[in-house]
Amino acid sequence: MQIDILTIFPDMFESVFKYGVIARALKKNIFSLKIHNLRDYSPLKHGRVDDEPYGGGPGMIMMPEPIFNAVKEIVKDSGLKREEICIILLSPDGKRLNQSTLRSLSSFKKLIIISGRYGGVDERVKKLLVDRLISIGDYVISGGEVAAMVLVDGVVRLIPGVLGNIKSLDEESFFSNLLDYPQYTRPAYFEGMEVPEILLSGNHKKIAEWRKKQAKIKTEKLRPDLLK
Repeated sequence: MQIDILTIFPDMFESVFKYGVIARALKKNIFSLKIHNLRDYSPLKHGRVDDEPYGGGPGMIMMPEPIFNAVKEIVKDSGLKREEICIILLSPDGKRLNQSTLRSLSSFKKLIIISGRYGGVDERVKKLLVDRLISIGDYVISGGEVAAMVLVDGVVRLIPGVLGNIKSLDEESFFSNLLDYPQYTRPAYFEGMEVPEILLSGNHKKIAEWRKKQAKIKTEKLRPDLLK
């Protein structure tokens, strides 16, 4: 998979992907990651990418032209068919990101991720250019860069070969619309609390049954909306 991120702050991504499974996947060339400075695609002086909103109002709006220029060039240079590419804008009015969305995105050969800033992005980018609007939650942050990091981390983990044991994906939270079951490790007794006896029994069938039951109980208590 190829991943391209468009941003006005490319330096924000320098260190975040240097650690863990994402870094190992990059070293193994399981996927590629390229960060593009949107200012390089602006026709205006000093690489300006924003302007005042028509109709007035607070804040500045990201202009469409630099974004269109960047995306068109990236798509053209990719050598891929358009249907093999997904263009994403990270925006508060997008569909809330979940594990199902991550799985669907992992099937594309290329993701182009646009990180918004300022007071938002010109509406024509949403209407004419992008394939998906995605939000990481019902709250506002300063820009799309942090959201892009979340999206990339979530997608890359689903690419075959990234995780050492692919079966671990089957037991992660949200895989079956359930939260993860309670996990314990040594010591068996700590601060007055003991590890459930079933986990020490060695009976793998009983352990699996216990974990499934506990995952359902936990989800019903903390995230009943997932069961719907």
